[in-house]
Amino acid sequence: MTEIFAGDRTRKRLLFGATLTLALALALTLLAGTGTAGRSNSTVVKVMTRNIYLGADLTPGIEASSPSEFAAANGQILRDVDTNNFPVRARGLAREIISTRPDLVGLQEVALWRTNETPNLGPALNGDPKTARAVKYDFLKLLMRRLNRGDRRYRIVKVQREFDFEAPADYNGTPGDSDGGPTEQALMPDAEINGRLTMRDAIIARVGARVVTRNAKGDNFDNLYTPSVSGVPVPVTRGWVSVDAKVRGSRLFHFVNTHLEAFDNGAKEAQARELIARGGPARSRLPVILVGDLNSDDNTVSATNGDRRAYNAIKRFGFRDVATENPMSCCLDVSILTVAGGGQRSDFDHHIDHILTDTPRKVRKLGARVTGLRPVNGFWDSDHAGVLSTLRIRR
Repeated sequence: MTEIFAGDRTRKRLLFGATLTLALALALTLLAGTGTAGRSNSTVVKVMTRNIYLGADLTPGIEASSPSEFAAANGQILRDVDTNNFPVRARGLAREIISTRPDLVGLQEVALWRTNETPNLGPALNGDPKTARAVKYDFLKLLMRRLNRGDRRYRIVKVQREFDFEAPADYNGTPGDSDGGPTEQALMPDAEINGRLTMRDAIIARVGARVVTRNAKGDNFDNLYTPSVSGVPVPVTRGWVSVDAKVRGSRLFHFVNTHLEAFDNGAKEAQARELIARGGPARSRLPVILVGDLNSDDNTVSATNGDRRAYNAIKRFGFRDVATENPMSCCLDVSILTVAGGGQRSDFDHHIDHILTDTPRKVRKLGARVTGLRPVNGFWDSDHAGVLSTLRIRR
């Protein structure tokens, strides 16, 4: 009997010990779930860069050699914007973004086109005051309306105004119908309105994805390309937008969107150096994610025209590309984006739409893809394709 009781006590001690061990393990598990020890040490974040195309090639206006030629070129630019039909293109762009669900998107060439009913050389010659205020196309408003159709999916974080230029235009192609003053009628007898282009860059964020943003900023570069348009110097203002962000409890990171100069490689490189200079927008104590149309690359553009210098300046500072070159994202070799306009997928043969980070050990690429590589609704969404990266951001 004594031996039986002794064996029973032994079994009870073993059972009590096992129960205590299990309870302790459960308690530690619960504790880990509520404290820092059990938190995931990384967060998956999606970011996108999307040049949405301003709607026309401005080169004829820049290269015009006389006031009348300038007005004719401006009229053709406005007609091309009509033909490229951003209200329809916005549907395809919105579908790209909605289907891929990026948490943050850097947008470039977010044009605002306005007109007035009287040709006036003053804004072109003197800059201000602008007179064209009737909105013809607000690309940002049209895109956001499509993105949020039926449900609020994206919000605007920050918009930065860039190039803003107004000039007379022969919009209707009718000769001799200028209603301007004596100067306009003498120099541009065919111009019947003023057209105004305001370029903008923007950052938008996904709603309902726990994207928290703060400290949104924007500014223009000091170094600008300044062509002479019909004898008048016209600074082509470009710049950047930035924000500090957390996504689904991630560590705080610094998100920057920019669009560097396209027509002057010296200005482009100088703008790249402004980004990474001490106190520049791409400098932060936080991990930096830099997106945008840099108009530069180190191996997919020609080395003879200097297009590699801006990208290499950023790369030398420690930034690494976390996008993809397979396939390429730039660019259609046409200015008219209708299916009949002649653009084809093989035109996308270089890589200037970048997603980069200065902390590749903390911001790792899980995957990347290119969107908008085929026309929809009878139009290409843009002359650029979109670039999306899925990133793992370590705490």
